[in-house]
Amino acid sequence: MKRDIKNFDVHNFLPHRAPMLMVDKLLSLTDDSVSSSFRITTSCPFVNTNHFLSESGLIENNAQTCSAIVGQKFFDDSDLEGKGNKVVGFISAIKKTKIYTLPKVLDTIITKASLISKFDMGDYVMCTMETSTFNNEDLIVDCTMNLIIREV
Repeated sequence: MKRDIKNFDVHNFLPHRAPMLMVDKLLSLTDDSVSSSFRITTSCPFVNTNHFLSESGLIENNAQTCSAIVGQKFFDDSDLEGKGNKVVGFISAIKKTKIYTLPKVLDTIITKASLISKFDMGDYVMCTMETSTFNNEDLIVDCTMNLIIREV
């Protein structure tokens, strides 16, 4: 089911706070896919001395994007402010990552993620996700990772 996210602030649903937020907004969200955008600024802690977003920053962006798919199960559909619950997420494994190039400061990257498998234990969920990150329509990252999301 595609969700109406036009009034949705993803920052209310992520456990991260500035400067660790690596997603600016969600572009689309369904039960098994999500896409997000992130504009890279100099204040981002993952920007290296050459003004490029580091590999670890790209992986963190992918993980935060993925958490929107699985984390939505812990919130009511009418809760657009994320006040009904709190979740925490962890990368439990990075199965495959290919980073083709690093984006630079002031670039806006688009990350698309798809749910491959999910094991729901009620108060926590383990899942495998595939992601692709683009900069100006150029593929810059392919990743497959496992996440654990749980209620706090």
